[in-house]
Amino acid sequence: MSNPVAKLSNSTTQPDTDARFEEMLTRLRKCEGLVEQELDEYRSTETPVSEQDANETQRDYLLSIVIPVYNEEATVARVVSRVAALPLNSELVIVDDCSTDGTRAILGLVADLPQVQVILKDKNAGKGAALRTGFENATGDFIIVQDADLEYDPRDIPPIIQPLLRGEADIVYGSRFIGDVVHDESFIHRLGNAVLTQASNLFSGLNLTDMETCYKAFTREAMEAVDIEQERFGIEPEITAKLARRGFRFKEVPISFYESRGYDEGKKIGIKDLFNAFWCIGRYGISD
Repeated sequence: MSNPVAKLSNSTTQPDTDARFEEMLTRLRKCEGLVEQELDEYRSTETPVSEQDANETQRDYLLSIVIPVYNEEATVARVVSRVAALPLNSELVIVDDCSTDGTRAILGLVADLPQVQVILKDKNAGKGAALRTGFENATGDFIIVQDADLEYDPRDIPPIIQPLLRGEADIVYGSRFIGDVVHDESFIHRLGNAVLTQASNLFSGLNLTDMETCYKAFTREAMEAVDIEQERFGIEPEITAKLARRGFRFKEVPISFYESRGYDEGKKIGIKDLFNAFWCIGRYGISD
């Protein structure tokens, strides 16, 4: 397991959500590329959770939002601001996987805020390794993954965690392929995801539509039931297979916001990861 160079922590007292957002926004205004008008509009947008859902769900909880980061200086400030603006009882666990651009300087602006952990790794090891570190340092009752590249919009987090708060599921995946809109316009991406998801379903007995989604949310019990071995993107089929074999309850909900990016925009998954995903599906579908 890779060890972080530094763990920049803070007090555990959670301030008022509005005050926390304003303080974070004030610091992040210093970051190049942060558009204040965009954030103001984002903050005023209703999150897609009905009042009835809000009244029927658990309120005394802490949600750990784990954000793996590698060379995302163009988007990480906006992601952190958007997550901070959510009306949730949350902590942010940000794991920098040894970025070589300006990402670490940006993260330094928020590292000492309450309910924020910034963990700096001394060696680039991959998304799986970063998530493993993030999960180990998360203290919440529930845990969700948020990518730092803005393909996925944090406004989808509140509806994704609703089944967890209502006790209807142990694991919730946010799917791009159910609901009224199919969000990924790339035929190649959709085909690859469909093949991997169906292969995963064959071994796991699940009926998922989007096994490769970023948005995976867990109860603490589910998260602590598995040990993550994969260092890179193999974590997606690995964790799905291991949790399915242990009998945890899965649920999918549609996401509302998605904007796919290409390799010229920093997308990092490659053909080797595709072959490794198939290996992981078979390997972990049988045993740990």
